[in-house]
Amino acid sequence: MSESRGEVLRLVIPRILGLVCLGLIAMVTLAGDAVAQSARFSRIDVVGNQRIEADTIRVFAGVEPGETVSPADINEGVQRLFDTGLFEDVVIAPRSGVLVITVVENPTINIINFEGNRQLDDDTLRAIISLQPRRAYSRAGAEADAQAIIDAYAQSGRFAASVTPKLIRLDENRVNLVYEIFEGRVTEVQRISFVGNNVYSDRRLRRVVETGQAGILSFIFSNDTYDQDRLELDKQLLREFYLNRGYIDFEVRSATAELSRERNGFFINFTVSEGEQYSYGDTFVTTQAPGLDPAEFEQLVKLRSGSTYSAKEVETTIERLAFLAGQKGFAFVEVAPRITRNEATRTVDIEFELLEGPRVFIERIDVRGNTQTVDRVVRRQFRVVEGDAFNRREVQRAENRIRALRFFDKVETTVREGSGPDRAVVVVDVEEAPTGSLSFGATFAQEEGVAGTISLTERNFLGRGQAISIDLARGEDINTISFSFNEPALFDQDLSVGFRTYYRENTFDESSVNTRNVGFVPQISFPLTEDSRLALRARISLDEITGGDTDDTSPILLREEGDELTTSIGFVYTLDKRNSPIDPTAGFIFRLEQDIAGLADTSYSKTVASAQVYTSLFDEEVVLSAEAEGGVLVGFDDESRLSDRFVLGGDDFRGFARGGLGPRDRCTGCGSAGGDIDDALGGNMFAVARLEASFPIGFPEEYGIYGGLFADVGTVWGLYDRDGVSGTIDDGAKLRSSIGASIFWDSALGPLRFNYAVPINSEDGDEFERFRLTIDTRF
Repeated sequence: MSESRGEVLRLVIPRILGLVCLGLIAMVTLAGDAVAQSARFSRIDVVGNQRIEADTIRVFAGVEPGETVSPADINEGVQRLFDTGLFEDVVIAPRSGVLVITVVENPTINIINFEGNRQLDDDTLRAIISLQPRRAYSRAGAEADAQAIIDAYAQSGRFAASVTPKLIRLDENRVNLVYEIFEGRVTEVQRISFVGNNVYSDRRLRRVVETGQAGILSFIFSNDTYDQDRLELDKQLLREFYLNRGYIDFEVRSATAELSRERNGFFINFTVSEGEQYSYGDTFVTTQAPGLDPAEFEQLVKLRSGSTYSAKEVETTIERLAFLAGQKGFAFVEVAPRITRNEATRTVDIEFELLEGPRVFIERIDVRGNTQTVDRVVRRQFRVVEGDAFNRREVQRAENRIRALRFFDKVETTVREGSGPDRAVVVVDVEEAPTGSLSFGATFAQEEGVAGTISLTERNFLGRGQAISIDLARGEDINTISFSFNEPALFDQDLSVGFRTYYRENTFDESSVNTRNVGFVPQISFPLTEDSRLALRARISLDEITGGDTDDTSPILLREEGDELTTSIGFVYTLDKRNSPIDPTAGFIFRLEQDIAGLADTSYSKTVASAQVYTSLFDEEVVLSAEAEGGVLVGFDDESRLSDRFVLGGDDFRGFARGGLGPRDRCTGCGSAGGDIDDALGGNMFAVARLEASFPIGFPEEYGIYGGLFADVGTVWGLYDRDGVSGTIDDGAKLRSSIGASIFWDSALGPLRFNYAVPINSEDGDEFERFRLTIDTRF
């Protein structure tokens, strides 16, 4: 029994002692924790600092001697010291009643270099980064700067760029910081696809959007890189394209840009819903504004029942109605178009309702971001000023007009409440774009040889919206220099004023004389209607004909030799109903010019009229145009000179050399010394018709290469002096004609056109020109 009790005690006593020890350890630990959570330090020491004062480090740490310091306080102090960006490492720890702050200072940057950069120069990159020489280096700052450089390359289309910051250690805790840059290739748009389009092909829609696809000629294109802002513009362009062609339910459901796995190309996909095409049904005007008669406003609605719906036409109608309401004293009337669909007939009835809008005034128009362009150039695009009634449609139209200036890369307008609920502040944010251009061009003609042109243009001179241009042209037959200036908005109104001065020499082979002209032409123009414009102009010029030789020059031209001063006044009337001034596929343009001279040596009336009509087939893939042009020169003294008469050929009448058709004085061995005479004399009248078709010829649309067919028919006729070396000159109206083919290249450098023409009808003595190449390049 005693043995078993002893055995029990031997087993239990050690366990009891173990529990007692554990309890003591727990008590000591809890006591230690209590001390750690609430400790006071009589002194705070700083260790490891070289450049930064100890007191400065204590202030950054936020702890004071004698204060109670907790672990949380220590952690916050460590974080505050790291946040200064001055330290590479920080440790705060108690040591024998003293709180010790141990720091390792970040090195000082000696110099910053960039390696591997070619597209962005060093100055550009230095403006991007935040770290600077003679300041403390921090790893976080270097990584942030590296990312900023990568973002800058992405904005220029190089999404594969990478940047690695490297340190070169120097003495005295200094470093050289080097950003090693791999720029990569431009990340191009490899493919633009459309989903949901049934009416218009992918090829046609790619011509609508601003973004272009990359191809073998990408090195000269600037629109085949991915740009998010451009993608947003593309969505708007697609919507406008469809809405102006009757697809009122069209929407861009999504526009995505997917970067390839290799990061060397984007695949852009537009998902669209076209809907059905609608035409106009009934249109009428109603009013909720007392005092307005709907019958007066209905006269301004020009939408024909049965014609295809166009959002642009509806918007123009709204502008007309709002303008008339304003003239009648109703400044706050809003025109709300109420559209009713007739799905069975695919027509829309439009009710233009005149509503009394909220009485909100424009308190202020703020323009921001214009570092070069003066404020008034932007402000004058608004048809309202401070104090006028606020109109949201007018703000949107003003934004479109600002974009049309092409002075800015980005335009955004926002409206916010002003000093009161009845006051609105319009804010216009812009980003300046380059407005100067240096253009080079060339023309090669079978008869005229090679001619080169240089043009230096600034469209926003001194940020005032004015345009200046210097043009030079030199070739075997022509030398020209001209200078022009234009103020597009005199007194901030739609009133354009400018002038052109020029010096021109012509030595065309078709005539044995030379012409020299020096002139000055001032001009003022203004709108007559929404689509028409009138320009008034004057001209003073010294016109000289020289170089004739009795042995090989027509006596008619010899009698016209000498200097004559010309002063004239005239006008140019233009009516433009095209759906696009750049790439028209429908509509027409009419132009009438009239000049009258008579106050100096010459006296005549010169009139030229032209009309060109456009239409399209096969989803606008094939564009057809027909043009008729004619002119009459009436000499008040029954006289005219070669420098004033009409000459056809070259670009005006393809298949014939410039001056290669019309009245001629020809005779073999009739000169004073037996020379041959063969001179083109021009004519007092001309008429020509031009037919043309352009269409794709199988090249990818991003190359901008198209084919064309054309036919020209017309003539030049009429002379006052017909007494030639061979007798009376035949100046009758004898028709000539030609047919031919063209290749167009709408390249990023400019338009290129190659014509090959074959004359069909001609007269003896006509000079032909089968080949003609025109290039206009911009850099």
